[in-house]
Amino acid sequence: MVALFTLARYVVCRLEYAATVTLKSYEQGSKGVDLWKNFFQGKLTYMHWNKGEEMAPTIGSLGGTLLVRKIPIPDPKLVSVGDVVVLKDPANSDNYLVRRLAATEGYEIVSTDDKDEPFVLEEDQCWVVADNENIMPKQEANDSRTFGPVSMSDIVGRVIYCLRNAVDHGPVNNSKSSMRYDSSVLEVELDVEEMVKNHKV
Repeated sequence: MVALFTLARYVVCRLEYAATVTLKSYEQGSKGVDLWKNFFQGKLTYMHWNKGEEMAPTIGSLGGTLLVRKIPIPDPKLVSVGDVVVLKDPANSDNYLVRRLAATEGYEIVSTDDKDEPFVLEEDQCWVVADNENIMPKQEANDSRTFGPVSMSDIVGRVIYCLRNAVDHGPVNNSKSSMRYDSSVLEVELDVEEMVKNHKV
């Protein structure tokens, strides 16, 4: 049973999400935008299967079923450095990558390679990296060290829970502010049994 305080926080999260989606639709010229329809429609999360070893050990080396919190308008107020995010693959916009947000606009990026010049991320730019320290950064990580900065608007969600297998699962370590912000959503919408059913082996 979900505590009343948690439920109240969850309702606030739904209202914020609905207001953001409604405003975004209005700004894009949609007519008949309805805040309450957006409030009652669907969940704030979705499941995503991630394969590959780039995010090990956060997501197992064989991959994992992820619970992802939807982010309608990614900006530094909604997504923080340290968060594990789902973003459109810069090489193929039909695919999605899971990477850790390492820097946002205004951060200076300095390479360990002396041949690379330092630079500052511009407005709407971010830098994402793989968690796995046992792979070669520029050859295997498939992150910003390979493809450079990406647009914040390419971020579609934040990973809040990972199921590696039926007995190995738990919340994903994000920034403290995001984990606090997502706690009520996780408590209300997490269904481990459903994740196990949808898990790919």
